[in-house]
Amino acid sequence: MADNPDVRIGTAEREQALEALSRHLGDGRLTLPEFDERSSVVSSATTRGQLDAVFADLPSTTVTPSVSKPLERTASQTPAAESSDDDGWDWRKAVMAATPIVALVLFFVVPVSNSWLFFLLIPLVGAVIFGGDRSSRKRDRR
Repeated sequence: MADNPDVRIGTAEREQALEALSRHLGDGRLTLPEFDERSSVVSSATTRGQLDAVFADLPSTTVTPSVSKPLERTASQTPAAESSDDDGWDWRKAVMAATPIVALVLFFVVPVSNSWLFFLLIPLVGAVIFGGDRSSRKRDRR
């Protein structure tokens, strides 16, 4: 059934076909006008046969949409995995967000001639909180 050219395709197959066309363009097999023309055919394609016709004269060094599988998301690509390792609340970000407010309050409240120095707290707190290489600790947790 996978070889049937009348099988309807979905968005994932069209995206894979556009990626394959981009690789062929990058490899120099297609000119920019040919790429534009074939991209419009791929974007409007509804069946596997229409996609196969776009790749008929190109070598099959790359995975063509006719033999490719639907895209799968791995755990590292999910939005939850990209946001943070824990429940989503990071105390470091909260402290950094509060630091300019604290510096502003100290600027107006404390009667010191050089009260502008309180604004140096902002980069200082950032350096203390986020300083150092945390990437090694993240690798150790995995």
